[in-house]
Amino acid sequence: MRKSSGRKNEDDILDAARACVEAFGARRTTLTDVARRAGVSRPTVYRHWPDISSLVGDLMTRELKTLFAEAVAEATEADALGRIVHGATGTVRAVWHHSLFSRFLDSEAELLATYVFHRLGSSQHAALELLHAQIAEGQRDGSVRAGEPAELSRVVLLTVQSIGASRRLVEDTLTEDALLDSLGRLLTGYLRDWSAAA
Repeated sequence: MRKSSGRKNEDDILDAARACVEAFGARRTTLTDVARRAGVSRPTVYRHWPDISSLVGDLMTRELKTLFAEAVAEATEADALGRIVHGATGTVRAVWHHSLFSRFLDSEAELLATYVFHRLGSSQHAALELLHAQIAEGQRDGSVRAGEPAELSRVVLLTVQSIGASRRLVEDTLTEDALLDSLGRLLTGYLRDWSAAA
């Protein structure tokens, strides 16, 4: 997020951007539209975001971080592995039902392609930091197998975002609950310390 003299002003602009993108789509939204909806001048918006792409990128980061935090807060499993799986599947479910991300997945998936195929965004780096800490905790409590946490967390992230972005490809054969159950089993199989469970 870019520095601002007033965080509330930034949040108001991001709220306005979300409303515009949900109503018109990112391709048809302009910074002028956002400024009008936020009730601020165009220079105020341009002071923080040079173009609509950077504004939408920061909006996605804010929304994803909120979904991460909510999913993690809801996880009450006894061990770290259980909380990792709960957080991952909970985040994917929340993304599927989030009005902004549903629009992207249904009609503007190219906006997500950069973060899926070319580089990691701020929200993905935040997810990696969280996963790294959770995996290290799981290795301490014995629920997660040995291995470099950075490597394990990267594979988990790529798996989760692939499933999250691919729901439409499997909805003719798998229900939402079945797909999330499969994701949970996949992550558990990859992360569990099977030697300790034997």
